[in-house]
Parts: sequence; structure tokens; C-alpha cells
Amino acid sequence: MPTQEQMNRIIREKAQTFWQRHDDASHLQEAIPSDDDENFSLPGLSRFLGRIFEHQNIQQLEDATLSDEGYREALNAELEQVKSEDQLMRVLREFRNTQMAAIAQCDLLNNQDIESSVTRVSALADSLILAANDWLYNHLSERYGKPAGPHGPQPMIILGMGKLGGRELNFSSDIDLIFCYPYKGETEGGRKQVENQQFFNRLAQKLISALNTVTAQGQVFRVDMRLRPFGDSGPLVTHFAALEDYYQEQGRNWERFAMIKARSITPDSPYVDELLNILRPFTFRRYLDFTTIDALRHMKGLINREIRRRGLKDNIKLGAGGIREIEFFAQSFQLIHGGREPALQRRSLKRTLHTLSELDIVEPDTIHQLYGHYCFLRKVEHTLQQFDDQQTQTLPDDEWPKAVVCKVMGFIDYDTFYDELTQRMQEVHEQFNALVEEHHETHSHEDSLFHVCNDVWQVDMDRRELCALLTPYMDEDNADAVYEQLMEFRANLRQFRIGERGLRTLDELMPELLHTLIETSPNRIYRVMPRVLNVIRAITGRTTYLTLLLENLDVLNQLVKLCERSEWIAKQIQRFPLLLDELLTPLYLEQQNTGLEESRSEYEDELRQQLLRVDPDDVELSMDACRQFKLCQQLRIAASDISGSLPVVRVSDKLTVLAEVLMEAVIYQAWEQVASRYGTPEHLEENHRGFAVIGYGKLGGYELGYGSDLDLVFIHNAPTDASTNGKKSVGAQQFYIKLAQRIMHLLNTNTIFGQLYETDLRLRPSGSAGLLCCHIDGFESYQQQQAWTWEHQALVRARGVAGDSSLLASFDKVRHAILTKTRDTDSLRDDVVSMRQKMRDHLNAGTPSEIDLKQCEGGIADIEFLTQFWVLACSHENESLTRYTDNTRILNKAMTLGIIDNKTCDNLVDAYQTLRDQYHQLTLADDKFAQRSDQLDALLNNVKRIWQQVLGAE
Repeated sequence: MPTQEQMNRIIREKAQTFWQRHDDASHLQEAIPSDDDENFSLPGLSRFLGRIFEHQNIQQLEDATLSDEGYREALNAELEQVKSEDQLMRVLREFRNTQMAAIAQCDLLNNQDIESSVTRVSALADSLILAANDWLYNHLSERYGKPAGPHGPQPMIILGMGKLGGRELNFSSDIDLIFCYPYKGETEGGRKQVENQQFFNRLAQKLISALNTVTAQGQVFRVDMRLRPFGDSGPLVTHFAALEDYYQEQGRNWERFAMIKARSITPDSPYVDELLNILRPFTFRRYLDFTTIDALRHMKGLINREIRRRGLKDNIKLGAGGIREIEFFAQSFQLIHGGREPALQRRSLKRTLHTLSELDIVEPDTIHQLYGHYCFLRKVEHTLQQFDDQQTQTLPDDEWPKAVVCKVMGFIDYDTFYDELTQRMQEVHEQFNALVEEHHETHSHEDSLFHVCNDVWQVDMDRRELCALLTPYMDEDNADAVYEQLMEFRANLRQFRIGERGLRTLDELMPELLHTLIETSPNRIYRVMPRVLNVIRAITGRTTYLTLLLENLDVLNQLVKLCERSEWIAKQIQRFPLLLDELLTPLYLEQQNTGLEESRSEYEDELRQQLLRVDPDDVELSMDACRQFKLCQQLRIAASDISGSLPVVRVSDKLTVLAEVLMEAVIYQAWEQVASRYGTPEHLEENHRGFAVIGYGKLGGYELGYGSDLDLVFIHNAPTDASTNGKKSVGAQQFYIKLAQRIMHLLNTNTIFGQLYETDLRLRPSGSAGLLCCHIDGFESYQQQQAWTWEHQALVRARGVAGDSSLLASFDKVRHAILTKTRDTDSLRDDVVSMRQKMRDHLNAGTPSEIDLKQCEGGIADIEFLTQFWVLACSHENESLTRYTDNTRILNKAMTLGIIDNKTCDNLVDAYQTLRDQYHQLTLADDKFAQRSDQLDALLNNVKRIWQQVLGAE
């Protein structure tokens, strides 16, 4: 390391080089200091001062130097002649540079202590901010007038935060500001009136520009507005009422922490007093609560994580034992005790530390030690920043600035200085660590991935830093996706009113979530993470669900797995967070491969128990209970489906039986509601309703999928002249129409839990023009005399799903009679092919690369049409062909009867079940189309070949 003599030589040579280079400058002339003048070394101690001396000589600088009391008066005098914003910017920057140079000169020559230095910098900042604000306020007022108020014109109140608020601003700091104004209204007295919000927004924008814009003279201050309500997404200026609402409802602990330092730079007035009365109870609570301790523990953890992540060894502000830890030490006691000890409601760190000693909260020796270390570190910070007027707190690597640090700090060499600095920072860090103990973590210290996840969520970092942390665990594309998705998630969080408890829970949950995502699907995280974050976003305002996931990490793990396998499930949970409760009992998600009747019994028992907890007269609550039941059961089925524990046939069976059980419950509820008003049809025998529901399509064929609608037809058997027996009697036919309407209402109405089922009644006689509920005789007559071939095709997959057994038996007879009619095969073939082509033209939305499994050639619908053709063509000779309504059993029966051969049957059954399974998986993935593959093409070609052989058409 260079010796003291060598370091002095470096500084002297830099100074000599500067003066020699500028000895012919006209403004210097005879003002170059002599070798023995202490000012001679200044260009060797500071590049910044060297730049100033290129335009001003030392004598001019000393003549212009002001005390902190004189800044405002002198600056106002200079601004009297300013006529434009460009002139304003120039004057502000020249004044700032001159006065900062004067402060740097005193500091670098050790002609003032660090306390005086930060006080002068803060006073200078106050003067520059206020002078710019006043000039701009008056300038805008000439056009718009001034916002009026009960205590005279309303000012824009400027809160100085951080070190500016504590009058401890460092030499090259940015400034944290919050702007607010008292009341809404309109300006008065100008050429054009505007709303106060508009006036103050323009003033704020112009003030930030006046201070922050970089010109040829530099900038006055970097302005940071992120501490305002809602951060970057919030308004630049907030009126008092909105400010109060925000801090009462959404204020966070870190904002309380920041508000300790908040100081009104705007001069005292009744308006300022009113603002401080709003902020004080938010910042300093009368009674200590554990959330304060938890918040401090959390913030301390953030500090330690940032130090560990960024390796901030030589950073005297942010590193271990740096300035920030001393500030945190003092402010922590202020948050804890400030509500009961007004003496701790101070902005100055020095005064706060001494008060802690006076109140016997902290040992006097500890306070003396900490404040000594604070002054030492602040002096080093100023020296580093005065070297080049740059905002830096990192120790230098180059010999010149190292020499300057040693010279100004009074050390014989850099090693001695560094040893002293290290010792002081170690002592600070010991006090910091003793402040509050951190939570015991659920992950071991060896779990480096969890520490990374903690840092990714808790520490503010840019894309490059975050990706560098994650790339050991995933590829760059996935790491980049994590960054994008987290940034979007954070931005969206500001839209939610989430309390302090919710924020703390979320801050603990998110690292766990990231850890689980990376462990389970690191190479698919780009796809899975948005699904999971959408669920988290949906429950952000509901702390109970956030806590459920945090306290039950198995549930969190299950959620991630389900979201990975199925976007459909993710969307269901996102829409209906109550489904998270289902994940608490994984056993429920392991559906048994049971038969239809066993499943029916289970569903009936569970639904009955659920409805017993609901007042039957509360229609809305009963509807919600049914919807919740369906959602939960559907999730259980889907979870078992994607885990592979249920084959596709059993999935459809369970979904179909679930729909039937719910249909029975809905019929019962509808019957009670309609009968309570009109009575019941008088022709009915005891325990009969004279009503039945016929299921068509997927419901009729035991082939319901997730989100399938229900194709229904309602029938009754009431005599023409029958009526109801209630006080408000109506014809029996009208009663059944009202019953059908009520059933539709209970099924279709959207509540907070969505629809129970979407329904389609277009298969009833005469379609949309027909009666909602028709007599069984009318149904038979229509099918015999008016129905089209496609309606008879639909009847192949029709069966009674609910209602009186006698009426259902009558329907079965009608269905059997219609299906066993003798038909002209050629005519039937033409009708079937024609209808299939119309459907394909109208419904097939696939492309050469994306296959619509249902409507494409060789797809599900083709197999269904083939099956229906054989039933309609051959049942007159083979009546047992009408027994079944599902395609698989119809095809097997056709093979048994010799209508088709074994190979054709096997090909079609295999294709049908494979395509349906893929269709289920596409639904779970929330996709519409399958991707073309050789295996899929082979499957479809087999079906197309059979279609061609049987129906003779492409």
C-alpha cells in the first residue's frame, strides 16, 4: 500500500497539473493559490472542485459562500430577474454548484465537522426546492389563479423524506419527496380556472423537471417520488382526504418507517399543521402491537438478504454495519416507543439517539459508540461523493481517491483507514443484529435455493441481477419469464386494498411459492407461474386464503402441481378460491374408480348433508350450495384425472352422475317453489310428479366433460283438463311450463359461484318454437310424424335422467319405437352424410396444424354419426341395439350382433376413447385444438377409412 508521503504526492501532483493547465485562464489570473496555501490542494482532492475552478476562482467562490441561513434570501434575489423556466433552471444549477463547492471546500480541508456539513447541504436543498416551487407557483397562478382555501391560498405542501427530512442530507444524494395539497376545488383569480388537482399536478411536474433535468450545468437534485401513496402508479399530488384514507386503510409498516423522517419543507401554516395531524397517528401508535415487531424483523431480514445477495462488503451505507443499519437502529425504537414518548418523535438521528439514552431505553455507552461511528461513516461518505459529485457509498479501487480518503480522514495509509472502518462497521452490525431476532425459517440455512427465492421476492433488483440469481436453477428464457411475471404481479398489487397483515403474509408466502415452482417445474415455469400467480392475485385481498397456503405448504405444493397440469383447474380455483379448502384433504382428490351407483350414492349423501345446513326457503343460498358442491366435486374428479388414477370413461361417468344428482336436487327445489305458489297438479298420485327430464348428447351418453352443457327435454303426462290445487290455480300444462322455467333459472343463473350448468333445450319438439315442457303423447306424435333424421340421430343418445319411473318408462317405449322403425338405407345415408357435412362446415375451426378433435374428419363426431347410422339402419332387425345410449357399448353390441366386424369395432372404440381422453386433457389445459402428430393422423385416417366404407363419402 502507498505510504502517507506517496499519497500526499499523488494529491499534490494532481493539483499541480490542474493549476498548470489553467494558469492562463482569464478568470484565475493572479488568483492561483501558492504552494503553501491549503487551497492549492483542492483540485487534487476533488474533480468536482476542479470543474468549478474552471469557471470561478477560489476568491470568487469564497465571496459567494453563504451560511445556511442566507441561502433563501440570496437565491430569491437572483430569481427576481428570471422570466422563463429555462432561466430558472440555469440559475438554480449555478447557485447549487457554487454553494456545494463551498461546502466541499470546507469539508475537504476539515474546516467544519460533518454535522455542520449535512446541515448546510440540507438547508441548501430546502432553499433550492422552495425557491423553485414558489417561482413556478406564481408563474402558474398568473394563468390559472390560485387554489383558494380557508386559511388563504392553498400551497403545495412538500414533504422531505429520508435524510432530507432529518436535515442530514448527504453531498450527492437524491431527494425523496411527497407532494400534497389541502382540499379539492377550483382555482380563483386567473385567466382560466382549473381544478386544484390539475393545478398542483402541473406544478409538481414542473418542479420535478426544474430540479431533476440534466442540462449543461448539471442537475440540482435527482428526485425520487416512489414513497408517495401507491408509488409510481399513484398521482403525483394527493389531497389531504385521499392521503388520510390511504394511510388509514392501506398504509404499510415500511411507510410508517419512512414517515418518521417526513418533514414539511413548505413553511409552517395551519395547512401544514393539519397535514401533520393526519400523519402523526399513522406513524406513531399509542400502543405497541406485535405487527410493529414483526415489521421490524421483516425489514431487518430484507437488509441482511440484500447485503448477502449483493456482497456489499465495501459499501459504507448499505453494507453490513453501514449507515443504514444505524438509521434502522434508531428508527426501530422510534416506531416501538414513539407513540408513548413524544420526545422520540424526532427526525434528527442525533437527537433520537440521545433521547434513547436519556429515557434509559439504550445504554449511554452504546449510543455514544453508535453516534461516533455514524459521524465517521458520514464523513467518509461525503469525502467519496465530493471527489466527483457522484452518489456513491462504495470504497474506491483507484489510488487517487484512496489517497484523498486517507488525507481527509487523517490516516497515515489506506490499510490503517480500512482497519479502522472495518472495526467500526463490525461494532455497528453487532448492535444491529441484537435489535430484533429473526423468525425461525422453515428452510435450513443450507437451502440455497430458498435464500435465492427470498432475495428474488424481497430485494428490489433489475432484470440482469434477478436472472443471474436464477440461471443456476433454470435456463435464461425461464429466468427472464420469472422477472417479467413478477414485475407484472407487483405492479398489479397496487390495485388491491390489502392490509398490513395481508402484505406480511404475502411476503412470506411468495418465496415459498417460488421455491415450490422451481423445484417442481423449472423448465416449464414460464407456463405454470402465470397460472399460479393468477390464483394468488385472486386471493390477495383475502388474507385467510394466503394464510392457508402459507401454513399448509402441502396445499401450496398441491396447488402448483394442479396448475402445472391444468390451466382449466387453475382458472377454476382463480374464479372460486373456496376450492383451495379442498386441497387441505388430499384424500378427497384421490377419487376411487367406483361404479355409477356407488358414485351416485356418495354424491347424494354429501349433497344432502350440505343442503341440510341451508334454510330451504333461502333460494339464493341453496343455489350457491349446489354450485359449491359441483365445483368441489369437479375439482376432485379433475385432480384424479390428471394424476392418472381415473380412466377417461370413469371421469365421464362421475361427471354425468354428478349432473344427475344435482338435477334431482334442482327439480326438488323448483317443485317446492312452484307448488308453494300454485299448488300441485290434481291428477297426481302420492309421491308422483308426472314430470321427467330427458338427457341428450353427452349427458344421455354418459360422456359429460368438464364444462359440458346439458342438452335437456322436459316432458309431463298431465291430462289436458287438469289444473293445480293451490289458492292460485293454473292449468297443469302451465304448471309444468313454470316448473321447467324455474329449473332453468336454478341451473342457468350466474351467482358469485357461476352457473350450475349451461343448458340447451333446442332438441325439444319444434325446437326453440316448441313448448318448454311437452306432454309425452305430443312428444311421441312429433317424433313419429314431424321429426327430422338428425332428431332421430339425437334420440340414439337420449335417456331419462330424472323424474317419475312410469313416465320414464313411457319415454323408453317411444324411443324404442322410433329407433326401430324401418328406414330406407340409402335415404338415411344421404341424410346422415349431409347433416355431418353441415356440422363440419359450421363448427370445425381447426387448421392444418391444429386439429379440432371433435369436428375434424375422422374425429369424435364422425364416430358418433357412424354409431347413430347403424342404430337407425339396423334396429328394426336388431332391437337390442337400442338398449344403450353410449357409443362404446353401442359399438360393442353392433359387433356382437354381426353388424360390424371385430376390427372395425376395435378401431372405432380405440379411436373414440383415445380422442375423448385427449379432448379431456385439452379441456384441462384450456386448449381448443390438438397438435398434429403421426399417431393422431393414423387414428383419424382409420376412422375416415371406415366412414368411407360405410357411408361412401369423404
